[in-house]
Amino acid sequence: MTAAKPSPPTGPVAILRGITPDDVVAIGHALVDAGFGAIEVPLNSPQPFHSIERLAAAVGEVCVVGAGTVLSIDDVSRAHSAGSVIIVSPDTNTGVITAAVARNMRPYPGVATPTEAFRALGAGARSLKLFPSDVLGIAGMRALRAVLPTGVEMLPVGGVDENNLGSWAAAGAEGAGLGSCLYRPGDGVDAVRARARALMHIWSCAAA
Repeated sequence: MTAAKPSPPTGPVAILRGITPDDVVAIGHALVDAGFGAIEVPLNSPQPFHSIERLAAAVGEVCVVGAGTVLSIDDVSRAHSAGSVIIVSPDTNTGVITAAVARNMRPYPGVATPTEAFRALGAGARSLKLFPSDVLGIAGMRALRAVLPTGVEMLPVGGVDENNLGSWAAAGAEGAGLGSCLYRPGDGVDAVRARARALMHIWSCAAA
């Protein structure tokens, strides 16, 4: 029996907090054009499930679309119905993790301690959102990696921007969540595309 191939690293994730359904498709295309392979719509945005549905229909074949700030099993179900593939949470909610895995979705639970990390892995997660990463720092990521199983993804989120993205990539992070340094509500498509290209350039050079 042939072993399953591991999933490729997630890479940078665009966090579109505050995006509206009217803006999400144009912004999504700009991000894909710039090389982003994953886009998250936080559920505390206006009409988030509508935005996820539109985004998935527009770029879902070439980009992973997901829901963020997912706090309940009901949120997982609604995000799945809207076309979400990934589930990103600020905490380690084992119910959310198992609900996502049961629907063949990929959970990214928020962890800050070894206890939370191992709880998340026990529930089925294989990618961990290091949050808040500006508190944990690269040293914290390395300390966690020293005790976690090989192949577990680590993605810093919170305070990651153009000034430190390269350092995280060079330190071995398999991805990173990029929020306000990339998109703020009301930003134009051209501005987002320019920031996206600059951030992807930083990531590609440092990760290589």
